[in-house]
Amino acid sequence: MGIETARYAVPRVAGSLLHASRLNDDVARLKYVSGAREEALRRLGISTVGDLLTHIPRRYLDFSHACTIEEAPLGEVCTIVATVDRVREKHPRPRLSVVEVFLVDETGALQLAFFKQPWIARELAPGDRLAVIGKVEFAYGFKQMSSPHYEKLDERAQTGTIVPVHPVGEGVTVAWMRRIVSVALHNIAGLVDALPARLRARRGLMSIQAALRSIHFPFDFVERDRARERLAYDELLYLQLALRLRNDANLLGITGYAHESGKHVELLRSALPFTLTDEQEAAVSEILSDMADGSLIMNRLLLGDVGTGKTAVACVALASVADTGTQACVMAPTGVLAGQYAVKCGPLLDAAGVSWALLTGATPAAERSRIVEAAATGGLTVLFGTHAVLSEDVIFERLSLVVIDEQHRFGVGQRNTLRSKGPGADLLVMTATPIPRTLALSVYGDLETSIIRTRPSAGAGVTTHVLTEANRDIAYGSIREALAAGMRAYVICPLVEDSDDGEELDDVFDQADDGAQGQSHGRLHSVASELPRLKHAFPDANVAALHGRMSNADKDRVIEGFRSGEIQILVSTTVVEVGVDVPEATVMVIENGERFGLATLHQLRGRVGRGRWAGTCYIMTHAKASGKRSAAQERLEALEQTGDGFALAELDLRLRHEGEILGLRQHGGVALRFVDLDADGDLIEAAHDDAAELLRYAPSLQAVATMPVRYEVIRRYGDVFREVSGG
Repeated sequence: MGIETARYAVPRVAGSLLHASRLNDDVARLKYVSGAREEALRRLGISTVGDLLTHIPRRYLDFSHACTIEEAPLGEVCTIVATVDRVREKHPRPRLSVVEVFLVDETGALQLAFFKQPWIARELAPGDRLAVIGKVEFAYGFKQMSSPHYEKLDERAQTGTIVPVHPVGEGVTVAWMRRIVSVALHNIAGLVDALPARLRARRGLMSIQAALRSIHFPFDFVERDRARERLAYDELLYLQLALRLRNDANLLGITGYAHESGKHVELLRSALPFTLTDEQEAAVSEILSDMADGSLIMNRLLLGDVGTGKTAVACVALASVADTGTQACVMAPTGVLAGQYAVKCGPLLDAAGVSWALLTGATPAAERSRIVEAAATGGLTVLFGTHAVLSEDVIFERLSLVVIDEQHRFGVGQRNTLRSKGPGADLLVMTATPIPRTLALSVYGDLETSIIRTRPSAGAGVTTHVLTEANRDIAYGSIREALAAGMRAYVICPLVEDSDDGEELDDVFDQADDGAQGQSHGRLHSVASELPRLKHAFPDANVAALHGRMSNADKDRVIEGFRSGEIQILVSTTVVEVGVDVPEATVMVIENGERFGLATLHQLRGRVGRGRWAGTCYIMTHAKASGKRSAAQERLEALEQTGDGFALAELDLRLRHEGEILGLRQHGGVALRFVDLDADGDLIEAAHDDAAELLRYAPSLQAVATMPVRYEVIRRYGDVFREVSGG
């Protein structure tokens, strides 16, 4: 395999190292892989040997604890290995199929019953050797299992071992997958371990070759868990290194900016209508210190819950750019939020003598031309905008600071496009979505983090209630009371039109989620259907719609109408999640609350209770109570009990996959396959610290001892480097 070189000067690794790896070999070079099996593997996303060896089993059959039919205890789950004696299909009533399978071993007989699974009668035949796992009962003179897990065994699966069951598809069976994986493991004998031996020893990690073998064919489950730990550590360490190397100014041959803090910063601080809190001051100090160091490129995450005053902190950084005689660009995901920046920051920048402009898709052509020219000639210091700032004709004379708000809403390519307009520019990303520490360390480990937890002005606060459809009158009664007092209300829907399938929603759970589809039997509400319903329910109120498919001009008109009081009820999608600040809005009703994650629900309810009037949020749900609390019920109950965004983020991480929380699907294809962000806190801390230590020892990993590590980073995350280099 060739390794691309660019201005970050990736050297070629010794041929022996490349040969020893073999992980990049095409899977078709393996024995048994051709024709239908090759096509089946590729459909599973397996193109290389490395892909195959990280295609880990979905479960394991534990024959080390298998028992005979005679020994199987009644009322307990156990594993039995036996031979099929006969198979028959019965139809005790219309549309009900029951397949009965009788197993025998040297000690007795076991009856299996499979309901509404007629294909099993065609899949199993007398003489087949099966491993079955299930609860043993007794009836009609036989020990029985009802719909157990089962696995057809080949002649090499021996009692006393743990046998993997890999995910497969049409064209490749579980047995064939085991054979192919065995061949691949044999082919990588002598695999060079990229991790230095001292590091492995200090962390008590298996070698990579042992880990790959043990994750597929473990001697016991302790060994399996140790293998997963090594593979998870590798994921974390190499991702950390890739992100940090991507942002290494020295490695990229770029000179950073040494920002100053002078009169513009002083004037802006004086213009603030309040005194910064200790947490805000600490964040300002950290940011200005990073910006002043021209030997590095700042990569900092400013994390703060709703209303904690991140904007004021960002304004101080913008003033520092003016003191340096350079430029800054602030990119927000929506025109509403970009406009909010202009409203909040504009007067402060004016008072500090800093020129600024707002550029969105709705900016008139003549004004846009003027703004673009001013940015290109240096006549403009700060540009606020949406995706419009990514246009090719938007260039800067000396862009030294890039600020991205709600950064998880942008793809990696979009962020890099903006950064490419100012090589060496410092980066400040901000989010009001609380991030669990483990997630911040792993996926955003290249970003130093400043956290603001306390609101400078708490506001009157918000109370949250979860309601079912039967109690809708409570929510509507609260809206009527608010309107009578001159206040306003939001009604949030997951869909724009009834015909939408909901796939565009970041927070919709997988179909199998018991907290969503599994217990959500009501219809999904849409803005289009709720608008006439609300007009009928509140005939004296002006009800208007807001959603992402409207033109920017129409959205701005509706927001301004709601802010001024001309519109009393706003029925909207989650477009109001950030950036809409209307203190007179005191009631929010969220439809289909079970279809949203905690972060989004917390952000949404932060739109009410922001001023001196208390807010109330009603979350409507179709998630029904049952004997076992669902993830949806846990989520909604937590919202009723706490307003701490960081505590909710930790709970969200336990209930959901990390990729669903912050839209990591946009994170350059990065996925954490082996890491459990909830349980692997110590491992995440270790990988984070080790990545920093490796880079202190060899800043670009080009020392002899770290070259294998560097090669492995590039093998896994070469696209990350190509994005930086423009390749």
